[in-house]
Amino acid sequence: MLSGRLGGQRLLNLHGAVKPAYEFGPGRRFGTTDCGICRGAREGESFCFGVLTAETGSGGMTMEVLFSRCCGLDVHKSTITACVRIQDVGAKPRKIVRRFGAMTGDLRALANWLIEQGVTHVAMESTGVYWKPVWNILEGQFTLVLANAQHVKNVPGRKTDTKDSEWLAELLQHGLLAGSFVPPRLIRDLRDLTRTRAVLTQESSRLASRIQKVLEDANIKLASVASDTLGKSGQAMLEALIAGQDDPEQLADLALGTLRGKIPQLRRALEGLIREHHRFLLKRLLAQWRFVESETELIDQRLEQIGREEAAIAEAVARWDTVPGVDRIAAWGLVAEMGIDMEQFPSAKHAASWGGVCPGNHESAGKRLGGRTRKGNPWLRRILGQSAWAAARTKNTYVAVQFRRLAAKRGRKRAIVAVGHNLLVSGYYLLRKQCFYQDLGADYFDRLNAEGLKRYLVKRLESLGQKVTLEPRERIA
Repeated sequence: MLSGRLGGQRLLNLHGAVKPAYEFGPGRRFGTTDCGICRGAREGESFCFGVLTAETGSGGMTMEVLFSRCCGLDVHKSTITACVRIQDVGAKPRKIVRRFGAMTGDLRALANWLIEQGVTHVAMESTGVYWKPVWNILEGQFTLVLANAQHVKNVPGRKTDTKDSEWLAELLQHGLLAGSFVPPRLIRDLRDLTRTRAVLTQESSRLASRIQKVLEDANIKLASVASDTLGKSGQAMLEALIAGQDDPEQLADLALGTLRGKIPQLRRALEGLIREHHRFLLKRLLAQWRFVESETELIDQRLEQIGREEAAIAEAVARWDTVPGVDRIAAWGLVAEMGIDMEQFPSAKHAASWGGVCPGNHESAGKRLGGRTRKGNPWLRRILGQSAWAAARTKNTYVAVQFRRLAAKRGRKRAIVAVGHNLLVSGYYLLRKQCFYQDLGADYFDRLNAEGLKRYLVKRLESLGQKVTLEPRERIA
């Protein structure tokens, strides 16, 4: 057990903390001595790694107790098992286990019981979203740690809710839990809004595809002529079709703007075999699509309202909006996923690793076996991927040139991940240094190695049989 002796190599396998015992002396940390996470635990933050203390007489080692009164919570849908672990100086550790319900009243009773026990730090393990009600009640009263269930697997053969909570409390007491990033309440609210908007956008695309399938089944080839089937002109034509109009000339005459230049093609495309069955489906699908679009618009209005009320949020969105490929909607999503305070990430590399847009580590016996990206925040990866594709199509920007250089060597998909990584790092420094984006320019790589580029171009021309003489151009005042 953690509170006992750890002789030989019987150290815990947690978050890279596994090292042969002989590599560590008394008082050495698991990891580097300047680890921000370890340092944060001593300052009262919610996670850190453990510390080895003085060597015992039998050659084993004891673990330093960082928090004398801790609680581990094993959270389920309807029940919560709580284990309070108390270890005063010079005394044996004591455990108090209780079980609570998951209703709000039960959670308040849990909070009062923890206060009575003098608990200062609480760790919880949960799958899904069952941890959120517990977090909402305990937030602000205790230092909370949300542990990843995959990182704190129980000792084999001891799988019960009580043992789970005891194990969490013991790990927390010795500082061996790495807490998940849980942003402040306002950022969590933004996450709910932006993620709901993303789901609505996907649903809108799905409905648009269903409408297109119905039109194809009715021999209506509107999508072959109009780039946007559900634009103003397209919606007017669909309304007319639903109302019973099937004359191609009258339908084509509903075109607006530049689409009127394609009226002859529209007349041919709108000549179909539409039946009452198609009209019914089109009416229902068009109503659903409009409802989803209206809901998306309401969420956009809510986001803008939060921006007007919270100046710091609006400023962070404005900074992200200056990055190539990041529009305002993507900026809201990036702020919601990463927050506005970059102090939670020790460095840009940590932020990229958390987002899952940097190469992974898989090395054994001195050989690098692979560099696949780790599973990070899927919502953040989605936004960065979309923004990277948009940035790759911008003109005269550093990221566009970076994409083309990498795509030629490593392929388009890997290049997109690299550009997304670049965008995340740029946004990290924009928020940390409170500045705006300044592009390096499309000629950055040329300026980086100007002499080498000259030699390369001269060599190419000479290979074509040309004699090249370089002379510096006079600068125009």
